[in-house]
Order: sequence, then structure tokens, then C-alpha cells
Amino acid sequence: MRSDNSKIKEIFKDLSFSEEQIKIIESVFHKVKYKKGDIILKANDKADYQYYILEGCLRTYHVDTHGKEHTVQFGIKDWWISDFTAFFSTSNAIMTIEVLKDATLYKLSHDDKEFLYTQVPQIETFFRKKLERAFAAFQKRILSNLSQTASECYLNFINTYPNLEQCLKNYHIASYLGITTESLSRIRKDL
Repeated sequence: MRSDNSKIKEIFKDLSFSEEQIKIIESVFHKVKYKKGDIILKANDKADYQYYILEGCLRTYHVDTHGKEHTVQFGIKDWWISDFTAFFSTSNAIMTIEVLKDATLYKLSHDDKEFLYTQVPQIETFFRKKLERAFAAFQKRILSNLSQTASECYLNFINTYPNLEQCLKNYHIASYLGITTESLSRIRKDL
């Protein structure tokens, strides 16, 4: 990767690095571009990377035994995305990652991430804190899905992610909320 301190500083906000540490980080982050509709990870493939989203919109979804898609995560600028279950366990993916809007990403392999932990220790703290926040957000989403009506879940979604809806098709949102597109249309009409 061409030296680009500004991108490293954008990815790792609030962290300071020496020039040597920046070179180490740059050596393991690889910039990739994808077009709308590209699949960057398929279920059953090896989940070798996690991705920092510089620009674009992506989604992670699972297809059940009946062929129904269940959207687990969306990702936009400044978010991280992967099939984290597979990435952390170095196993095959159980989810698929689809590009919904042309995307520029930085990919980081599992081995390179572990290498960074030893060479640039503050990165381990950075990722631990990101993981803690992500885990809390997933728990809140599960509790919302269990305890709120579909209308309340939709309102929570648009209030939590006000800029995300414009990137998504109705069936993506419905899949994320665990409802049909017809139910989503009724909810929008009622609101």
C-alpha cells in the first residue's frame, strides 16, 4: 500500500503511531475496490479477511435451509465488516457479504491482525474496544427484536441509522428486521 498516513489516521482515530508503526500498519492493510452487486465472501468459503469500509455500503447475510435471506449486518463508511464468527475461528463462512453500493475497502487478514497486535500493541486495545461496542450493539438488536413490535423495530432502525436507508432496497431492510417486504410497506404506510 502506498504511504497514506491520513487513511491510517482515519481508520485508527485517536491513536498515535511512530513512523515505523505506520509502515508496519501500511504493510498489512490492502486497499481493494468492489462494484455494486459484487460478492466479496460466499458462505462456505474461507473467511480470511475483515474489511474497513472507506466508502460504499455492504451487507452480511445468511441463507437458511429454506433459501430465505437473513441480513445480519449492514456496513457503511468507517465501519468494519466480515463474517466475524468464521474470521475469528478461522473456519469457513456461514454468511455472505454483498456490495450494495460501489465500495473502497481496506482488508486485513487474521494473521496480519495478530501480527499487528504484537508489533503495535495499541491496535489490540483499539480492536478490543470496537468488539465490545459491536457486541453490545448486537445484544441491543436481539433484545429489540424479541421485545418490540415490527413498527418499533423499524423506527429504531431509521433513528439509529438515519443515513443508511437511502442505500438499501426494501427487501434488505425487511430481511434485517425479520419481516416481509409487504409488512415493511404496511409499516411505512401506517407511519
